[in-house]
Amino acid sequence: MAKKSISGDLSRLSMNGEGSVQTSHLVVCFGEMLIDFVPTVSGVSLAEAPAFHKAPGGAPANVAVCVAKLGGSAAFIGKVGKDEFGQMLSDMLKENKVDNSGVRFDPYARTALAFVTLRADGEREFMFYRHPSADMLLKESELDLNLVNKASIFHYGSISLIDEPCRSTHLAAMRIAKQSNSILSYDPNLRLALWPSEDAARKNIMSIWNQADIIKISEDEISFLTDGDNPNDDKVVLKKLFHPNLSLLLVSEGKAGCRYYTKQFKGKVAGIKVKAVDTTGAGDAFTGAILYCLAADLNILKDEARLRHALLFANACGALTVTKSGAIPALPTKPEIEKIIQKI
Repeated sequence: MAKKSISGDLSRLSMNGEGSVQTSHLVVCFGEMLIDFVPTVSGVSLAEAPAFHKAPGGAPANVAVCVAKLGGSAAFIGKVGKDEFGQMLSDMLKENKVDNSGVRFDPYARTALAFVTLRADGEREFMFYRHPSADMLLKESELDLNLVNKASIFHYGSISLIDEPCRSTHLAAMRIAKQSNSILSYDPNLRLALWPSEDAARKNIMSIWNQADIIKISEDEISFLTDGDNPNDDKVVLKKLFHPNLSLLLVSEGKAGCRYYTKQFKGKVAGIKVKAVDTTGAGDAFTGAILYCLAADLNILKDEARLRHALLFANACGALTVTKSGAIPALPTKPEIEKIIQKI
């Protein structure tokens, strides 16, 4: 089967009257969707927090909503509990124009919850309630094969690799997507607290590394995956993490911006300064924005100037996300991103 054609230019995407993309290549996100409980004040422990507000989250779901909110075409595949939170999350996808036909409901397991502690600097610490949660129990027989086959870009993380049966389902979905010539996009999204050990996390994250076409990682993840090597050393990144099948490796650097590596070129795009309120979902917003750009035109990867512009767009998307609380509620629109870029 020929590779799905992804061509065109962001500025030439046809829009309908509501501002959404009429013809766009589908980004399918696979994995966990959950409820984040975020303290109403920063700089306190979970025990000290006077109250929490709930917000939909889960990295793959965040990415899907980001793509759709920017005007792209997105779908989500995963499992939630047959409970009020699960229904809320499925409805949230639909409200944000994400195809939720791949969502399954478990009548016995609850929707996952995460309590997110915000430090005074806006950085986060997590405590998860998954014993087990519904997302861990997605079976291969429950996969929406039609959605997987239609994906121009198939995006996933590593949390879905931790437990069976979801691990086998994840690997099957990757295999099907690859056979239908989807671009495979991988954000490990390391959450050590969910893994049985550091060694298990490292081994499983790397077990699917060489299959991805696009990988996004953080500086902390570079240090972890390379056993403490300098995350800012290009030689470390290129020798230990860049593989022959990779089209694009991205290193997110928070407020400093990002680095990019392809077979032809490498470089850095500076971040955009904002006042951080909550960094939850910033990396997912960055990932969603660059996948939105690549779904419009994969040829961006061959043109460094256009790739840098797309990464500036992604940096701006991530920056705007940290100016509000929560992940999905904070995701910006395309006009909001364009407005902040114009001020640079």
